[in-house]
Amino acid sequence: MKLDSVLMLQAVPELLGGAATTLWLSVVSIAFGLLLGVLFGVFSVCPVRPLGWIARVYVDAIRGTPLLVQIFLLYYALPPLGITLSAPVAGILGLGVNSGGYIAEIVRAGIQSIPRGQVEVARGTGLTYLQVLRHVVLPQAMILVLPPLTNEFITLVKATSLVSTIAIAELLRTGQHIIARTFAPLEIYLGVAAIYLAINLLLRQVMQFFENYAARTVGMVHRVAQEVGV
Repeated sequence: MKLDSVLMLQAVPELLGGAATTLWLSVVSIAFGLLLGVLFGVFSVCPVRPLGWIARVYVDAIRGTPLLVQIFLLYYALPPLGITLSAPVAGILGLGVNSGGYIAEIVRAGIQSIPRGQVEVARGTGLTYLQVLRHVVLPQAMILVLPPLTNEFITLVKATSLVSTIAIAELLRTGQHIIARTFAPLEIYLGVAAIYLAINLLLRQVMQFFENYAARTVGMVHRVAQEVGV
């Protein structure tokens, strides 16, 4: 079977329009998921027991149920309760809340990887728990978790395809509309896949830049510490 390259090229502008929707959905969902993930990641290691229990329930509920079911609950199950969300809002909430559950575990592991001695020394200088967390623990933890965060962000970008089920015209649904007109699923789905790949390669490069910058910063701090004999 020969690919219709002309049809693929003609579909590119429309697919890029869908990709633009995918991009803004991804950016907003990543920001929301990161906020939730850091918050519940901190809760999970907090000495206040109830906060730890809340974080555990949230993470277990999110990781134990499919993302598609979570999106359907927000979009289809809430209206009978008097809460109606638009498709984009339901999609962003579903993606962000789901990603937050996984990011929370990543952040928790990052926080727990910081040597206990650093925390004790910082507390010994008179800093409160929150000050130690803000100025000592979290900056180092976020640097350490950049690689797994990259994987989670890429997963989230691919997961945006699920919001096509609630009629959001993102990349996949746009491709499905084109297929309905052209009856050319192979060419269009190949184009959709190529655009997803391009988005995720770009995202990986951006995150790699931050990882390299963080590595240089950590190296500089270590060298300064050695020079002053710390």
